[in-house]
Amino acid sequence: MKNLFAAFRGYLTDLIAAWDSFWFTPVDPAVLSAIRVVTGALLLWTHLIWTLDLGAFFGPEGWVAPEIAAATHVGRMTIDIFPWLGGGWLLGLFHAFSLIVFFLLMIGWASRVVAVLAFVLAVMYATHVTPGAFFGLDKINCLLAMYTLLGPCGARYSLDRLLRRRRGENADPPASVSANIALRLLQLHLCVVYLFSGLGKLQGVRWWDGTATWFAVANTEYRSLDFTWLANHLWLVDLLTHATVFWELFYCVIVWPRLARPWVLLTAVGMHGFIGLGMGMPEFALAMLVANAAFLSPELVRGLLDPVANRVAGLLGGGGST
Repeated sequence: MKNLFAAFRGYLTDLIAAWDSFWFTPVDPAVLSAIRVVTGALLLWTHLIWTLDLGAFFGPEGWVAPEIAAATHVGRMTIDIFPWLGGGWLLGLFHAFSLIVFFLLMIGWASRVVAVLAFVLAVMYATHVTPGAFFGLDKINCLLAMYTLLGPCGARYSLDRLLRRRRGENADPPASVSANIALRLLQLHLCVVYLFSGLGKLQGVRWWDGTATWFAVANTEYRSLDFTWLANHLWLVDLLTHATVFWELFYCVIVWPRLARPWVLLTAVGMHGFIGLGMGMPEFALAMLVANAAFLSPELVRGLLDPVANRVAGLLGGGGST
């Protein structure tokens, strides 16, 4: 019995140590900083497009009547400020402020403050549900913005770091526990997203009979590149359909082992690349790949981005990496 209790105590100690290591090991904030750059760019682009017809999307005389918009918010925690803004200069001023915030997030100025503002603003736009304009991209934008605010997202690849160097301060960011927590939460959230996406597909007959991929690429409303040649290779259509369901269902398991992770992420590139190119959703594909980047190592990200950052810093007279 004594040996049993000793073995259990050892197992419990190892479990607690593994938990602490998973959540609280300091990591280089390079990955979170890189995610911030692309998240800011996606938010800026998404909301800049809405500028083309801002009143139709968010004005009181737009596509959705105020009473219908209000009804969609019953029983939900929302931050719908647009009914109070009206459709005139006040709406335009608020929108211009939002675009500036998203741009500042992208370039990394006052990053910790701007990240909070960007998340709140993104949620404000997303909760003003406009039929025909609220897609997965808006949800993933909010997801990414939420996790950038939890850690030092401006530690690298930012104007903040460049300014610190110009002031002669030590701009080399230390390893961060909060950066690790932000990335871990993003990783787990992504696992949940894919799991429920796979479970949702199991409710559709076409995912069972292997034809879902064909109906997706044959839809002329979304098509950007012509993949109808797949009609001559029905075995490939069937394989892509079932492989997609399998990958989404088991992503939450197979992405964690180090040997399997590169293959899982390469599959993500292929799948979301296919969605972006074949179904006219490049921004959504990019957003999902940015979320998958949470599984990349800081060494890989720095190897890819530091040379570019050093070049930009040199052009701006920063004397080092941004």
